Amino acid sequence: MIMISATTMAQNKFSKEAFVSQNGDTLLYRQLQPKSIDADTKYPLVLFLHGAGERGNDNQAQLQHGANMFTNPVNQEKHPTFALFPQCPTNSFWAPINSEGAKDESFFPYNDPMPATLQAVKELLDTFIDNNPIDPNRIYIMGLSMGGMGTFDMVCRYPQLFAAAIPICGGVNTQRLQEIETSTSFRIFHGDADAVVPVTFSRDAYTTLKAKGVDVQYIEFPGVNHDSWTPAFNRDDFMEWLFKQKK
Repeated sequence: MIMISATTMAQNKFSKEAFVSQNGDTLLYRQLQPKSIDADTKYPLVLFLHGAGERGNDNQAQLQHGANMFTNPVNQEKHPTFALFPQCPTNSFWAPINSEGAKDESFFPYNDPMPATLQAVKELLDTFIDNNPIDPNRIYIMGLSMGGMGTFDMVCRYPQLFAAAIPICGGVNTQRLQEIETSTSFRIFHGDADAVVPVTFSRDAYTTLKAKGVDVQYIEFPGVNHDSWTPAFNRDDFMEWLFKQKK
């Protein structure tokens, strides 16, 4: 019997695409659309930012974590959606970081320019929204590890764009969170035994957003190391919470 992995099945359902930015940079990405599209319906859109381990130029590794949720037949029927999974090049990052910095808030710059790769993602997102039946009130962003950092970064730069954001084991300079006014609903996940990205990053982001009156939940997994996306994705209410969020 030939065994086909869930990741391979996801790859078969996501089309392989490439986007060229205004600066001439090529962004590889995978795209999923609803199984059937009603001409009179507007659909949600999910932007998924992968972690550092899935960087590259194969336009495939970014589907390793998370893609299966969207190709699951039950979820496709219950939550028809468009999904974009861009791939970050090997030596790039979604969000600005001080790679030589300590594992505290100095790891995150306060006001650095937007990385070229994330600029290309934003251009892709804008173009996709303009050319597809997207509900502007149901645009979502999520990411894990480096992608969780990119998730925070995107909301800081575009605080009124997303209905919901799910940063998983990520982080951000909390001064940036203090200064934004956003209607985005947050659901933050982290493992308390994370040896790669300190759990304090998510705790601090949560307390900062909570103090501002932002709609935010924080879910911490006891004893879980860096792969907190696994228990997060396995929660029964993960997709339900996401798709009920509206601006």
